Amino acid sequence: MLEPARETAHSLAQSPAGWQQAMRAAIRDPEQLLRALDLDLRWLPAARRAAQQFDLRVPRGFVARMQPGRIDDPLLRQVLPLAEEYAPQPDTTLDAVGDIASAAPGGLLHKYHGRALLITTGACAIHCRYCFRRHFPYADLHAARQAWRPALDAIAARPDIEEVILSGGDPLSLSNQRLVDLGAALEELPQLRSLRIHSRSAVVLPERIDAGLLDWLASTRLRVIFVVHANHANEIDDTVGAGLRTLAGTGATLLNQSVLLRGVNDDAGTLARLSQRLFTYGVLPYYLHMLDRVQGAAHFDVPADRARAILESLAARLPGYLVPRLAHERAGAASKTLFGFDNASQ
Repeated sequence: MLEPARETAHSLAQSPAGWQQAMRAAIRDPEQLLRALDLDLRWLPAARRAAQQFDLRVPRGFVARMQPGRIDDPLLRQVLPLAEEYAPQPDTTLDAVGDIASAAPGGLLHKYHGRALLITTGACAIHCRYCFRRHFPYADLHAARQAWRPALDAIAARPDIEEVILSGGDPLSLSNQRLVDLGAALEELPQLRSLRIHSRSAVVLPERIDAGLLDWLASTRLRVIFVVHANHANEIDDTVGAGLRTLAGTGATLLNQSVLLRGVNDDAGTLARLSQRLFTYGVLPYYLHMLDRVQGAAHFDVPADRARAILESLAARLPGYLVPRLAHERAGAASKTLFGFDNASQ
């Protein structure tokens, strides 16, 4: 039997032209991922079993930033399905932050005063193994399926909503035309002042930052806050950095949110390098999230006391504007819980 064609991490960096092609060309097969990184195939049976519960998807350009031969590479750890995902995990749920219970028609989530979140799509360029929406019923509860009207009508009826957050999946999985259409509809609502976009694509699929997207962001009347998602400095190469700079050039405010993940970024030095690397390209830290205890992700959990100690050490290393807020989201709470250095929530 012929051995499957071997792709190296270097060859995976040569992504097809165009973000949609690059997204379609993402690695979906655990064996292909392991072979690309020169890793032992003994990890394959567990990876295939875990991927049956939550699909593997990782862009080739992101794989190219991983170090071959390292099963503990911090980028690989975020995407490789592991046996821990289907082991018993006490105190975990399918809906760790109460999104399903809060969802209204049209994919609208209105949990916090003054802002509402729109589930625009279930598609994402990458499937992170710690994703708190890994069990979310996107087929039934997102705006793209039911069109925008129910969500827009619900927002229009609430004059206290001044900000809409586009989430998913990843809103940048939508075409530029879909985003322009949605943006135009939101601009017609007079109470809206700002548009917040939460996207991992800017980091894992930098091809997505194209001229059409930039033109839309630069032209909207709404104040744009673009929240990227990076967990480790190795995710930010020069190509990603160039894309972030062009985003900043539209006038958008750029922030980063991370998830505190065991074996990925659970030390102050790693988080300091991430904040410094992002700041080089005009991005300020926003939140460092405690893990949402969704079923299948508990092996990433970092205990709260250790998380506070990491944050305190991080604050001693960096100026305050480079220190993210350590936060935890609880289902049904009126806001996120913020953790300070005195072992008390704020």
